[in-house]
Amino acid sequence: MGRFLTGALTGLAAHEGGHLLMNVVFDADPAIERVDFHGIPFFAITHRPDLSSNQEYVVSSVGFWVQNGTNEWLLAKHPSLRSERAPFKKGLFAFNVLASFAYAGAAFAQTGPDQRDTRGMAISSGIDEPWIGAFVLAPAALDLWRYFDPRAKWPVWLSRAAKVGLVVLVFK
Repeated sequence: MGRFLTGALTGLAAHEGGHLLMNVVFDADPAIERVDFHGIPFFAITHRPDLSSNQEYVVSSVGFWVQNGTNEWLLAKHPSLRSERAPFKKGLFAFNVLASFAYAGAAFAQTGPDQRDTRGMAISSGIDEPWIGAFVLAPAALDLWRYFDPRAKWPVWLSRAAKVGLVVLVFK
């Protein structure tokens, strides 16, 4: 159980580290701010409000890019991950999938702290937040399919297309 949780915490650190890295790249004065999600305390990495729309989209979405890239690497190198004894990798994968599902749910309901990633993506791209939720959910759902059915070929390519699509939205 310890290695599984370490993998999950590594996923959280990678997601948040992506936000921090892009804030540093854009010289956006990153800071940590306490937030809560319906009474559940958490934190957000924030930045100054004057970023361009493209920069805001990158900062808001990079956590998902990290998750998607990590899952792609895991499933490409370990297509039968489900049948392996790999608690760290499974914890990392579980965090990535569950975080995407949670963010998508918040996006569909348009609820949570103003600093939520999907809201920042929606505002900066001009796309309604529930659609952003669908764009975040699609690769996670397809990766979950790949986890449970590693022989299926169509989810591999559809998952990869969805991941690329989430990045391409920066050019909208």
